[in-house]
Amino acid sequence: MKARVHVMLKNGVLDPQGEAVRHALGSLGFDGVEGVRQGKVIELDLASGTTEATVREMCEKLLANTVIESYQIEMVG
Repeated sequence: MKARVHVMLKNGVLDPQGEAVRHALGSLGFDGVEGVRQGKVIELDLASGTTEATVREMCEKLLANTVIESYQIEMVG
């Protein structure tokens, strides 16, 4: 079984990396991009029987900084 954890900065938190990507896209002629939010995806290979609640605990303790980031868990297979 796998889990994918999508981690993004919360709305209202400054995202300098996303802003740099937006600026670079504009420099390349992609003028229609008004905002970019940069995030990360963490893929976990889990032992059989590992629950979503356990993955949530992993996120709360290590995988996401819940003060400034939100996360979404996707259980696969």
